[in-house]
Parts: sequence; C-alpha cells; structure tokens
Amino acid sequence: MARPSLGKLERQLVERVLRGDVLALGPFAREFEAGIAALAHRRFGIACSSGTAGLHLAVRALSIGEGDEVITSPFSFVASANCILYERARPRFVDIEEETLGLDPGHVSAAASARTRAILPVHVFGRPCKIAEMVDIARHNGWRLIEDACEAVGSSTHGQPAGSFGDVSVFAFYPNKQITTGEGGVVVTDDPDLAGLVRSLGNQGRDEEVVWLRHVRLGYNYRMDELSAALGVGQLQRRAELCAARLRVAWWYKEAMRDIEWLQLPAAGPHDEVDWFVFVIRLHREIDRDGVISALAATRIASRPYFTPLHLQPLYRDAFGYRPGDFPVAERVAASTLALPFWAGMTEREVEYVADALVRAVRPA
Repeated sequence: MARPSLGKLERQLVERVLRGDVLALGPFAREFEAGIAALAHRRFGIACSSGTAGLHLAVRALSIGEGDEVITSPFSFVASANCILYERARPRFVDIEEETLGLDPGHVSAAASARTRAILPVHVFGRPCKIAEMVDIARHNGWRLIEDACEAVGSSTHGQPAGSFGDVSVFAFYPNKQITTGEGGVVVTDDPDLAGLVRSLGNQGRDEEVVWLRHVRLGYNYRMDELSAALGVGQLQRRAELCAARLRVAWWYKEAMRDIEWLQLPAAGPHDEVDWFVFVIRLHREIDRDGVISALAATRIASRPYFTPLHLQPLYRDAFGYRPGDFPVAERVAASTLALPFWAGMTEREVEYVADALVRAVRPA
C-alpha cells in the first residue's frame, strides 16, 4: 500500500546519532519539533511518540475528563475517538459531509449538550475539512478545539496551513504519511502554558526544569527518540521534493482514470492545497468492492477499504449502542472507498498497471 521514501540524507543523520552519545531528549528532537511548528505557523511544537500519543496529550492538557463530551467524526482512524475515551470522556459523533469527508458543520449544534467541552475535527486523507467553520462554532460555544491534522501535514486551506487552527493541533509521522519518523507525532500550539503542560505530560510529568526524578504531575512516557527525530529532520529537509513526487503520482492516477464513469477521484477544494496522505477512490454503489479487492490481490496489487466508520466498530457498538444507519453519510462513503497503492517513489508505469488492473477487476473481459 505504501513505502517510505528514505535517502542518503536520512541515513547520514541517523548515523550521526549513532556515533554520538544522545539517544533521547536531544537536539534532533528539538530541531524536528521546531521545524513542524514553523510549517504549521505555530509558536511551539512538542515531539512525541505517535499521533495517538499527541491526541491523548491534547485531551489531557485541556483538562477534558470524566463526564465531558467531545464532538468528533465517525469517519476517521480510531485514535481520534479513543484519545477521548482514555480520559473517561465521551466522543459525541457527528455525521460528515461528502465534499471534504470532514465533520458537517450543520450537524454540530444538534449533537451538543451541557457536557460538551470541545470539538475535535479531522482532516481526512490530507484534505482540509471545513475547519474555519469549526473554529467559529467552537468560539461561539466556548469550546476548545483539538485539530487532528495527523493526515494533513503540508496541506492548507485559504493559504493557512492545516494544524494552525486548533487551540492545540496534532500531526503524525507513521511510515505511510507524507513524511515519516517511523513512529512519531508533534503537538503544536501558540499557548505557552499549554505547550509547557503538554511537554511535561509527555515526559513523565516532570516540570520545565526537568529535575532528575522529580515529578510534579501524572505523566506518560510519550517522548520521541533521537533516531526517529533525525529521520524526521531529514524528511523535513526533503519535504518539497517528497510533496512534488506524491502530487505527480496523484496526477498520474487521475490521468489514467479520468474517463472511468464508475468511480470518483479524490479532489482538492477550490481554496485548498492538498498533500495527499493516501489515494482513495470511491466506487459506484453497485460495484462489489470486496470482489475488486480480491481480484486486485490476485494480480499482487494491494488495496484496502478506508475507513470503517468508528461507530460501527465493535468497541463503540458495545459501549454506546450505535447501529447501522446512525450516521448515513459516513456509512455510505465508507462502503464505497478503496485505497490504492500510493507513495512518492511510484512510477508512471506502476500507476498505469494499477489502473488497468482496476478496470479489469470491475469489468472483466
């Protein structure tokens, strides 16, 4: 489905760490978090061990806890809802809209209650959701806004980068992301108090002085190691190259499949710049998607549904009693999605091979 694009620079930086004496809490972590903060136009960045850890730190730092509710999307990776459960709060799902696949602003108010403390919108597949409207809703209601930009590093809307909107925002750098640290994330914010609290929480509850074995609050081991951070610094330095390569692969896909009437291609909004995280098409509802996946697999081409709605995951059905039909747009979209192989190093020939195989899988000769 994806391969990281790692070159000579990343290897040199990782080797520099291995030749030194610092494997944690070192200069590469500080350089990487500063670089991500600058990319998002934020004052502070705090590197952590994963996007999931970053989302948990955001919820914890905003003092969201038992009995509170957070409005979020059912069409996302599970971490964006699980991070709320970690603090014994409740995710309050709202249906998505089909243009961006993000939260539908028109449904948010109806889902709110006296216990609503925050809203957690998600930028899906790299395309920004209607985040400016989410900011307005949060401000009007006095809620905090946690921006899940884990899939959207490098994307922007109306000239403003993803990750620049929330009280606190989170990026992730798993190997299939636009840039990778192997495992890792960065939390960004403009609030110095929030930044200090997030850093303390992710470093076992130490205070800003980081006195050895002194812990001022309950914290977690969510630090990013220096090897991962060095990898990230190299990837950041190559970001323009990697982004251009991914855009080229996306363009090849669109050219190869632009005249196919039974699928919908991913598209950026008129005011968006999108660095795609994955390349997800949508099939016509009459097409047997599972059959297509099996047919592609027979030609050694990987493909996946993306995503299964969170409210229909066993955990959330058992805990909250959700049923099919509760969020019809998310369910309809989820039933049609198909992620195709996508990474910066794909060749035009490989893209054409996938497109031809897809046509044969749907319309066999």
